[in-house]
Amino acid sequence: MRIGLLTEGGYPYATGEAGLWCDRLVRGLPQHEFELYALSRSAEQEERGSVPLPGNVTRVRTASLWAPADDGRGYSRRERRRFADCFGDLVRGICAGEAAPFAAGLYGLAELAREHGGMCAALRSETAVRGVEAGCRAPGAGRALRAARVPDLLEFVDELERALRPLSLDWYGALGATDVCHAAGGGIAALPGLLAKRFFGVPLLVTEYGVRLRAHYLEHSPDERPAVRALLAAFHIRLAAEIYARADLLTPGNAHARRWQERCGAARERVRTVYPGMEADRFATVGEDPDRGDPDTLVWVGRIEPAKDLVALLHAFAEVRRALPRARLRIFATSAAPDYLAGCRSLAAQLFPDEAADAITMGENPVTFEGIGGPDAPSPADAYGAGRVVLLSSVIEGFPLTLAEAMFCGRATVSTDVGAVCEVIGGTGLVVPPRNPKALADACLSLLRDPERARRLGAAARARALELFTVEQNVAAFRDIYLLLLAQGPARPEAGVPFAQPPEARVPGHWTTPTWAAAPEAAPGEPAPPPDSAPCDPVPLAGPVPAGPVPATEAAA
Repeated sequence: MRIGLLTEGGYPYATGEAGLWCDRLVRGLPQHEFELYALSRSAEQEERGSVPLPGNVTRVRTASLWAPADDGRGYSRRERRRFADCFGDLVRGICAGEAAPFAAGLYGLAELAREHGGMCAALRSETAVRGVEAGCRAPGAGRALRAARVPDLLEFVDELERALRPLSLDWYGALGATDVCHAAGGGIAALPGLLAKRFFGVPLLVTEYGVRLRAHYLEHSPDERPAVRALLAAFHIRLAAEIYARADLLTPGNAHARRWQERCGAARERVRTVYPGMEADRFATVGEDPDRGDPDTLVWVGRIEPAKDLVALLHAFAEVRRALPRARLRIFATSAAPDYLAGCRSLAAQLFPDEAADAITMGENPVTFEGIGGPDAPSPADAYGAGRVVLLSSVIEGFPLTLAEAMFCGRATVSTDVGAVCEVIGGTGLVVPPRNPKALADACLSLLRDPERARRLGAAARARALELFTVEQNVAAFRDIYLLLLAQGPARPEAGVPFAQPPEARVPGHWTTPTWAAAPEAAPGEPAPPPDSAPCDPVPLAGPVPAGPVPATEAAA
């Protein structure tokens, strides 16, 4: 089976749990061929290079969303009128929150790009700016949209061109020949799969371990213009709703993500929860040794940023220290926001002055800020194994990866009730309300004073993690899903038989020449080039090929 794997800012470039679940999936299904279609977010990401790819990855295509793009194409008067009509429908759907005109405009622009090339210049033109302005002034637009001024319109048009850049890519000849399009995220990552389904009937599978729409809300800076923020939010809401409505199957990573999808219009019968797969072997040594670690030490692991609410954690630990003076708190940072880290260090120094046992001993603070990779914690497993109780104090959380890792390590946990925390721990840890240092301190004290209870909870947590969150269960779930989508029958315009063409009949290569490109003319006195001289994909395509000249790099594995 040929799988087109679609990513944005992730695999094969990103590292860490958020990006490498795709690598584990590809390596876990060596019987399938994977073609990677990656949208990159930054030049730094591309310069770092990709992770080593297994042999069943037959093609890698990359397109940037960060670099300025100009395909050099101009539209005739008739094409400009058609663009204005389609773009007007798209903007009306965005500003009025209507699904039908948004879908009509989106697919109309895709048809235009297929027939006449990319539309980078058109999406940044005065016509586009005036179209957005008309949508913001039309009846039904929100108050924030009606307040948009020229700088707001220019900034939104620039962002919209980047978001719609997949419409102009030259990926669809190859994507149309795949058996399943698997988008590793909603939003822009799923847009090529949405078009492949529209034009070729390729089944679309969308996996979201972190809801892209939710991440969009959290990523915006408070300094951003309100009108731009409202326009972008309206666009992403409509795009998410269209993806959820058209996808053949949605696989959220937890019930929290599933609720977001259903609220945005996903049909419940097309949603199936698939928990992310993690490498349990990395934590086996610590998890199989329940007596490892200091019983009086609390451990926190993660990125130090405001959403993790370390201020409440430090105040809670102050309550713990008053009740148990021998308690310690070790904070292990995987990464950090520098300003917030400096503020946390300053607060810790104020709350916990350095203590010394006698007049000749150097003082020591009961709170330490450490990094993973040092001599005391060379790996995440060693960090979790430094104590018997692991804390999570977040006020915002999707799927808590650090909590699942602590469970693999057999550690009792105390967590705030946010995101998918309750679903992940499933009764194997203590849960308290967020922004409540007193409740967090009381839960920590209950486990520090009862080591046997902490040991029982840790053992139950490890058993739950091994049952639900391993790579094996994740790969097995997607193996069944791929077969299910293929067994449901192709929805292609020319319905073919699955596996009717053997793999050896296809050689990875360039796709069909764009419809707008003129055939090369023979020089005087020279024979005309043969009809098959243009680069092409040997797989027969089931319909017209969306084309576009926006450059995208390709490497055949």
